[in-house]
Amino acid sequence: MNLIIRILVTALLVLAIAHFMPGVTVASFTTSVIVAIVLGLLNIFIKPILVLFTLPVTIVTFGLFLLVINALIILLCTEIVGGFEVASFWTALIFSLILSVLQSITFSLTGGGD
Repeated sequence: MNLIIRILVTALLVLAIAHFMPGVTVASFTTSVIVAIVLGLLNIFIKPILVLFTLPVTIVTFGLFLLVINALIILLCTEIVGGFEVASFWTALIFSLILSVLQSITFSLTGGGD
């Protein structure tokens, strides 16, 4: 049940960010749910591989390169999910930052960050 709530909250956040942020479009709530699911899967399966391959760069940049990886995950998600578009790398970077911060706030306030 906790997983479904996390997916729905992330979908609502994706929809809200897309509404207020130029350069990000989401066709519908259903699309945002699909985006939330795909982002979750990409973060589980693809992100660790990217982090492993870029570990030296991540260490040299004191972890800041992880922001680049997050933006690349967002851009990969735009290629997978129709109806979800992000205009550029920089837009994806800002989108991922906002989404991460809002998820952290939301899940820490609701106790869902377990």
